[in-house]
Amino acid sequence: MDFLQLCEKAAEAIDEAICGYTGVSAGGEYTGMGADGTPTRKIDLVAERCFLRCLRQHPLCRMLVSEELGTCTMEGERGTIFLDPIDGTFNAVAGIPFYALSVAYAEDGIVRKGYVKNLADGETFYAEMGEGAYLNGERISVSGTSLLEESAMSVYGRKFDPTPVLHLGKKIRRWRLLGASAIELCYVACGRFDGFIDLRGTLRVTDAAAGKLICEEAGGEVTDLEGNYLRFPEEVTVGRCLVATNGVLHSKVVEYLR
Repeated sequence: MDFLQLCEKAAEAIDEAICGYTGVSAGGEYTGMGADGTPTRKIDLVAERCFLRCLRQHPLCRMLVSEELGTCTMEGERGTIFLDPIDGTFNAVAGIPFYALSVAYAEDGIVRKGYVKNLADGETFYAEMGEGAYLNGERISVSGTSLLEESAMSVYGRKFDPTPVLHLGKKIRRWRLLGASAIELCYVACGRFDGFIDLRGTLRVTDAAAGKLICEEAGGEVTDLEGNYLRFPEEVTVGRCLVATNGVLHSKVVEYLR
């Protein structure tokens, strides 16, 4: 079983396992503190256990880094998988149909494959380094929007403080905040958004590794706030800020953020 097959198998199992926890308070039941330092909810735990069962049956990596479990050794010969079993936990528990399974595979510190599936509607994004990005099997690419005044962007500010992006906010046409960064990166990849900006400093490798690759393989650009190459530590206690755009708008967005 290859990476994509594993992800599809795990997504099917997770979808079935969490159906009783979406849109109900039981899904948000507190079960402890995750390795990333944020509370683990029941729905997160159920989804993570499903993925682990699949991975143990089909060992494709030597190391797993998961948002809840942290870092653990697996039985594969090489490679690391970065896992967010439910990206957008609040949405899932609240019944908002925008939450995803996010999985990335890396070797020698380089993410080579990425998979993001919106578990609410079944849309599946996938990319492999050098092979392009795909939505439900069809190749995708970023938008061609070249003017900020015509752009639509998802923007996260810490504690909903818009101050750092006020100058940019006066230029872009539409602001959105949907609550699942993995999918939002993929929305840039397929041209639904022209950009995604996260200023919170809490975005971890498990949140962004898959979506970052998908966005880049679709022609997008992903950097830190200064426009520099963005590298995530291979563990879940350190967060980063991120700017992802269609590439055409990137320098303009970075300039306004400065």
